[in-house]
This record gives sequence, structure tokens and C-alpha cells, in this order.
Amino acid sequence: LCQVSESPLCPSPGAMSRAAAKEVPQEEGEGGSRRSGWGLLVTAGVGGTLVALYAVATPFVTPALRKVCLPFVPATAAQIQNVLKMLENRSGSLVDIGSGDGRVVIAAAKKGFQAVGYELNPWLVWYSRYRAWRDGVHQNTKFYISDLWKVSFSHYRNVVVFGVPQMMPQLEKKLEEELKCNARIIACRFPFPCWIPDHTTGEGIDTVWAYDLKHSRGCETKSLEITPETES
Repeated sequence: LCQVSESPLCPSPGAMSRAAAKEVPQEEGEGGSRRSGWGLLVTAGVGGTLVALYAVATPFVTPALRKVCLPFVPATAAQIQNVLKMLENRSGSLVDIGSGDGRVVIAAAKKGFQAVGYELNPWLVWYSRYRAWRDGVHQNTKFYISDLWKVSFSHYRNVVVFGVPQMMPQLEKKLEEELKCNARIIACRFPFPCWIPDHTTGEGIDTVWAYDLKHSRGCETKSLEITPETES
């Protein structure tokens, strides 16, 4: 039997309990520190994910908070072909109002147009630039991050519009004030309210309307016949 003493070989029960008491809090402290570290990592990861989602979603949500919402709906292959059909025998500069992911601008550039796209969403603009570079038409295309109401389209001869009904009356007035008589406006999905289209193609959501501004504005150039004066 072991006597009650505090010798190194046989420590007393009190010494053993004190030693155990010292070791247990240390182990618990290390475990709590590890749990606290994991908690901080999880919190930081969740916070970073939310910030990233906010940065990505904001350009898509912000346009919807405007008075006139112009959502991003990709153009179908049939719509693009109908737009190109309306551009046959046309030349000069082209602009796509609300260019989205750039597919209309890129398709027009492949047909020889110097094509420009205006889009409010920066993510779509950067993606459009990448697609133009990938398809080898980046030298014939330009994409700008801009609000369409703050841009003048006066120097464009061909205009493509993917709009919504709420914006078409105001846009019709803006284009009529800015464009020259030789301009052609191509509306996709929704027609303009007052203009009468000169050409229409497609069905359903793929319908495309083309308006020659010289007819819509009534500014056809007429040749003047000069009759020689007769001597009396």
C-alpha cells in the first residue's frame, strides 16, 4: 500500500486532483480556440460570398429599379437572322440599343458593319467584348457601359432595338429627333406605337419590324422639276 505523502513516486490525492485540474482547462481552452478559429473562417467565407453575390447581382437588379425596366433577355437565333435580313443591302454604322451579351452586334460585324452596342450592365459589356475577341471581330465592334437615354444616336445609320412596351413611345420620340432621314430602325419583340413599319418579318417573339425614317418622318426627297421660262 502507498502511504499518503507527496513523494515523487506516490503523489498525494490532493496533488493529483490539482494537476488534473490544471490540465483539463488547458485542453478545453485549446478546443475552444480551434472552434473559435473555425467560426471566424466560416463567418468570413459567408460574408465574402454575400459580397460577391451582391457585386454580381447589383448590375442586373439596378435596371429593374428604374422607371423603365429593360431586362436582359438573350436574342434567339431566329431573331438575329431576321435582323440580318432587314440589314440586307444596307451599309454604314450600326448600333444595338440594349446590346445584352453582344450577339446582335457580333453578328452584324461579321456581315461587315462597324457595330456598336450600348448596355447598362457592366458584366454583359465585358462578356460581349470577350465574345467579340473570341469570334475575331473585336476590331469592328465596340461596347459601351451607358444609359441609352444619355446617349445621342445621331451619327448612326442603322439602329437595332430590343425594348419593352413602356419605353417605346419615349424612344420613338428620341430617335425621330436625333436620326437622319436615311436611318433605318429595326425593332425586335415590340413595335413602335406610332410609326408604320416598312418591312416586317418573323412570327411571335421573333417578329422584327423595320422603319425607314424618311417615310415615318415624311421627309422624302423629291426632285424639283424646273420648267424653262418662255418668252412672251
